[in-house]
Amino acid sequence: MKKLTTLTATLALALGSTSALAQDKVMVGEPSWPGAKIMSRVIGQVIETRLGGEVGYAPGANAVIFAAMDGGRGDIDVHPDVWLPNQSSFTDEYVDQKGTVALSSGNYEGRAGICVPNYMVEDHNIKSIYDLATPVAQELFDSDGDGMGEVWVGASGWASTNTFKVRVRDYGIETFLTPTTEDETVFYSRLKDQIDQKKGAAFYCYAPHYVHALYDVTILEEPEHDAATYKMVQPDQDADWYNNSHVSTGEPVKTVTVAHSKSLEQRNPAAASFLSNINMDADQLSGLTYEVVVKGRDTDEVVAEWIAANGDMVDGWLGLKTN
Repeated sequence: MKKLTTLTATLALALGSTSALAQDKVMVGEPSWPGAKIMSRVIGQVIETRLGGEVGYAPGANAVIFAAMDGGRGDIDVHPDVWLPNQSSFTDEYVDQKGTVALSSGNYEGRAGICVPNYMVEDHNIKSIYDLATPVAQELFDSDGDGMGEVWVGASGWASTNTFKVRVRDYGIETFLTPTTEDETVFYSRLKDQIDQKKGAAFYCYAPHYVHALYDVTILEEPEHDAATYKMVQPDQDADWYNNSHVSTGEPVKTVTVAHSKSLEQRNPAAASFLSNINMDADQLSGLTYEVVVKGRDTDEVVAEWIAANGDMVDGWLGLKTN
């Protein structure tokens, strides 16, 4: 009897340890752009409400999040919105070479370019990326009266911002428009004023994003993507990345996916399995960003409503959907 009691206690302890191990807290990275912040909450709420796990959130730039996932200690376990090829320098190192990070099997397509309000197209015939490289554009897009136009190329810390700095240079735009890199929230506050006053505005834009629902904007025409004229080197690959890059062609179609630390496969297998299967819809993510950013609704409330209304999709991510 004593041996049986001891065996039972040992088994209980072992099972308890296994359960605790399987439910390690998941730290979800939270990059600065709206779609990433919303995806972080979608991931966190599914883990909490459907898997019964504990979740924390950690703001950080791409380099910080990938390095933490590589470390595998649980500082940051998930990158919720990996844009490829923008972030391919990170996936090349941590997914392909080191094998410490994994990508979800699902993804959605993204587009990126330089946008202008439709009135700039209709009233001033600004239709092509080359239309920004002119003295006329220099005057049209000068919002601060310093004699140079401005083009917002993104926020600091975004891989795309580096690409668009190079793009603006290689299209000859920076001769007439100064590239700016202020925070997205700050820029969009200024953009509202510019559009309200029908002033010139040129800016990095991507889809899915709420700007396409908020304003009538057009992505400027560019030459079709050609790998021969698209060489982008990121700062983590080369300290002289700016001089060693050349981009004078359109962006390739983006693939957007979720990344997670491979260590989660041991520390929280259920969460790792879910993250491997997640597959967001681009149009639905645009709708969520509109609710949060434009309507000013609480992110967690919007995400909770969406999860409740999209049970079949979430079931598919969790491997529960049967056909």
